[in-house]
Amino acid sequence: MPAPHGPLRAPIAVTDSAAEQMDATASEAELPALNRALVVVAVEPDVGEPLHGDGTGPRLRQYVGDVDPLRLLCWVSALQSAVVVAFIEV
Repeated sequence: MPAPHGPLRAPIAVTDSAAEQMDATASEAELPALNRALVVVAVEPDVGEPLHGDGTGPRLRQYVGDVDPLRLLCWVSALQSAVVVAFIEV
């Protein structure tokens, strides 16, 4: 019998400015924390807190790591099928 699959993950896109922030601030020690946060957001796009908006269109959300001191700002598509990371603070 095949092994059960894990939860579906939304694809993550990173804006140019977020990619520059990753390159500038992510040291070897911070990469595992950043990877964990991206997996959390991909598996559960509604994690974190909504920042503003009326619920129509993409939603801007903020995720602050429980274990690691980092913050992601991201847009989640209406069907939660894609996440665009706009800001990373490690």
